[in-house]
Amino acid sequence: MDVVHLRQMGKPQAAGLCFVFLWFFIGGIMHFVATGTEASIVPPWMPWPVAAVLISGVFELLGAVGILYPPTRKAAGIGLFLLTIAVTPAHFYMLQRPELFPVPLWALWLRLPVQLGLLWLIWWSTWKQRNRPEDQLR
Repeated sequence: MDVVHLRQMGKPQAAGLCFVFLWFFIGGIMHFVATGTEASIVPPWMPWPVAAVLISGVFELLGAVGILYPPTRKAAGIGLFLLTIAVTPAHFYMLQRPELFPVPLWALWLRLPVQLGLLWLIWWSTWKQRNRPEDQLR
């Protein structure tokens, strides 16, 4: 990661970027480690659940790596933002059929506001450019 660019971002925004990276990097790996578990939350109306899990895992990993490189950060952030929206049907499917999943109902409900927070964090850490007074002197 470009340390100079992270300093220009400011500590909170850099921390947000690191969180987004870890979220999607670890999540992307889990698509390959726990493919069956991940495929079980794909709504039944969606064809090829295993392929969907593997493809989304690749995109999570690409997006995570892409946000580390400043020239690709915004495009990767847009991709992760859209990918996060694309998995929303899985969250609603789990809420509709909670008996199928070994997750407490409160945790399934909590996923929705967490997802909104994640969307904001992706936007803030990858799209929003911080304007510092010293940057305008250059």
